Amino acid sequence: MSTFKNSPISLTDVGLIWPDGAVALAGVTGTFGARRTGLVGSNGAGKSTLLRLIAGELRPTSGHIVTTGEVAHLPQTLTLGVATTVAELLGIAPQLSALRAIESGDISDEHFATVGDDWDVETRAAEILGPLGMGAQDLGRRVNEISGGESMLVAIAGLRLLQAPITLLDEPTNNLDRDARARLGEIVTSWRGTLVVVSHDTALLELMDDTAELHASRLTTFGGPYSRWRERLDLEQSAALNGARAAQQVVATEKRQRIEAETKLAHRARSAQTSFENKRGAKILMNQRKSDAQVSAGKLRTEGDGKVQSAQAALDAAESRVRDDESIHVDLPDPDVPSGRRIAELRGTNRTVVVQGPERVALIGANGVGKTSLLDTLLGVSTRDGGTDPDEDRADGELFTDRVGYLPQRLDGLDDNASVLDNVRALAPLVSTGAIRNRLARFRLRGATVDRPVGSLSGGERFRVALARLLLAEPPPQLLVLDEPTNNLDLASVDQLVSALARYRGAVIVVSHDDGFLARLGLTLTIELAAGGVITEL
Repeated sequence: MSTFKNSPISLTDVGLIWPDGAVALAGVTGTFGARRTGLVGSNGAGKSTLLRLIAGELRPTSGHIVTTGEVAHLPQTLTLGVATTVAELLGIAPQLSALRAIESGDISDEHFATVGDDWDVETRAAEILGPLGMGAQDLGRRVNEISGGESMLVAIAGLRLLQAPITLLDEPTNNLDRDARARLGEIVTSWRGTLVVVSHDTALLELMDDTAELHASRLTTFGGPYSRWRERLDLEQSAALNGARAAQQVVATEKRQRIEAETKLAHRARSAQTSFENKRGAKILMNQRKSDAQVSAGKLRTEGDGKVQSAQAALDAAESRVRDDESIHVDLPDPDVPSGRRIAELRGTNRTVVVQGPERVALIGANGVGKTSLLDTLLGVSTRDGGTDPDEDRADGELFTDRVGYLPQRLDGLDDNASVLDNVRALAPLVSTGAIRNRLARFRLRGATVDRPVGSLSGGERFRVALARLLLAEPPPQLLVLDEPTNNLDLASVDQLVSALARYRGAVIVVSHDDGFLARLGLTLTIELAAGGVITEL
């Protein structure tokens, strides 16, 4: 690890307490070097919060953070700002506005100061947008008019345009298709300056020079990519488990020996009492023997208790080194969907696909071809005001059940100002508060977190709130529609989601670019959506 003096980012005893008293981070100390670092940790560990602190968006309640230059930050919640324009994602909106004012005849000094030397900013922006299939004409488009993947790529392009010495990326592969992920990998490999990336994408983490982990407010750094760090952690945990088992055996042995010693002492005491009652020796001698035996028994008990306590302390220390990385526990209700029941139709411009019974259908395709728009049409929701030409050829769909659970890509159906409890209760008004709290606990949402505003949560916590809302529906949904459900989920929680979907007896339509996740779902059918609404069964 680099020394604090020479590190672009250094943290000393950094802590953050939310206004409601919940502790987000406590005493985080560490550094990030002038290289590419992958920051890992379980959902809720505080990774996104730590990036916001480094970026200056939050102020620590204790400790201090030192950075050696300007910090650029790509937030995990980027796609929630649906009114944000492409120009704003690129970070050039003020310059463009000043240029437009000057072109219209407003020669205010303020506008010239804003433009500075960036008179060609529009041309440079067009050059950056070109590889993304966009151009200068798209600078005024809003986030809700383009796909989540396109939004992410535009924002990353903007960070490259900014060229800040320190850049923080929070889950940058969310919503990116395969080609876009490959393009991001090339960008990251050639990145200049300090780069800290929070991600659960193991392929991206393999491109890092270092791996840092945030666990229980402790920041540790390992020189090497994710796979090497994971290998070392697994070895450490294996040794810790073996040490804990050995310590358990020692505690059991010491307790057994303590019981055996107490049994012997009791036997001696009974023998001595019998001898005393039968007057088998001089009274003075017998009283002395009794006193000596009591002293000896006291010493044995003290020694035995000390050994048990010492062994228990060693066990506690050994168990503290064993991780208890809790994951969510998802139990999906049984909607009892008959195998021949027609659930939905997905209609392309060339063919129609019928989803019936408890089928599992994957919908794949490049960013921007209209996968989310197809789901919007299918479900009768509108999230892309003005984003699609009504005369453009595109796919649509139709539902044959009103029992549908929808997990949208942007997770923008939550009320950021309301608490976690109130967000869930809004869709389950007949479920008791106690039952809701019990369900939320299974999603690792407990205590004060349940009463916090959703807007203060991490991306992973926000996902769990949305999933809990979906699963509290009564009667249970006959169709689950999941749009990029593994975004922001740690690997253990992805495992739990896969396990839950394997037991679910309803229909599932899932949009995902995560090939590993899709391969584990036991898919009935994979559909690829292409430009012009063309559907191909794979």
